[in-house]
Amino acid sequence: MTIIPRNVILPILLLGTILILSYLVPALRGGDEAQYALHFERTLTPPQLDFPFGTDSLGRDLLVVTFIAARASFMVGIGVVFMAAFIGVPIGMFAGYRGGILDSIIMRITDGFLAFPPLILPFTIAAVLGPSLTSITIAIAVAWFPWYARIARARTLEIRSSGYVDSAKIMGGRWPHILRIHILPNIFPSVLTQASVDVGYAILMAAGLSFLGLGAQPPQLEWGLLITQARVSFLYSWWTILSPGVALFITVVLFNYLGDSLREYYDPRLSKK
Repeated sequence: MTIIPRNVILPILLLGTILILSYLVPALRGGDEAQYALHFERTLTPPQLDFPFGTDSLGRDLLVVTFIAARASFMVGIGVVFMAAFIGVPIGMFAGYRGGILDSIIMRITDGFLAFPPLILPFTIAAVLGPSLTSITIAIAVAWFPWYARIARARTLEIRSSGYVDSAKIMGGRWPHILRIHILPNIFPSVLTQASVDVGYAILMAAGLSFLGLGAQPPQLEWGLLITQARVSFLYSWWTILSPGVALFITVVLFNYLGDSLREYYDPRLSKK
């Protein structure tokens, strides 16, 4: 297990390629200003040599705007997972290590967040905060941090009675030191595996909230916003919804593949089934 397997490297390379192209493609085709330039003389142009993805109802090059939108989608997905893990992992580790009444109180509070349907709580928070990418990032992270708290707590309960943790206690180690040095590194693989899958789901949920008008707002670009802007024209201009839809699909699949590959890497027993 000293060499990272190919099935982990491949999705990382492909996702990195998408992110690099999100800056490279616009730079080669007029820069980021292309998203603001309206060309009504070429609206809804089908895919051709000059415009491989066609143009939208505003005459914008869909190749450019689709890749620019990738930046916001990646930013929201990674931001959601980082915030959710940053909040949930310390809470879960503390609850699992201390146990007792504190554990019960903390986990009942997190269960209260999990009682909401997956889309209702982010929808409500985003509506209260107002439509923006920042709002949906916070909204989804608040709804998802209990999952990381539960993962961290479950792994901490397994680890806290191990020999090296007992040795650290005997040597006078305080609980913050034990959590940071002895428990966090051992629960990191589980958190990383879950996070790699959740980035894709966060991008998908952010696109859904943007589709409903709670996420990115013009002139911002995000895949969900591009899809909702294409609603009025996709029946007779199919290419307007194809490029952001395919980009969203490929990205979510790659993040899921990355998560499954990491799970097999950290738990080889799964690959033998």
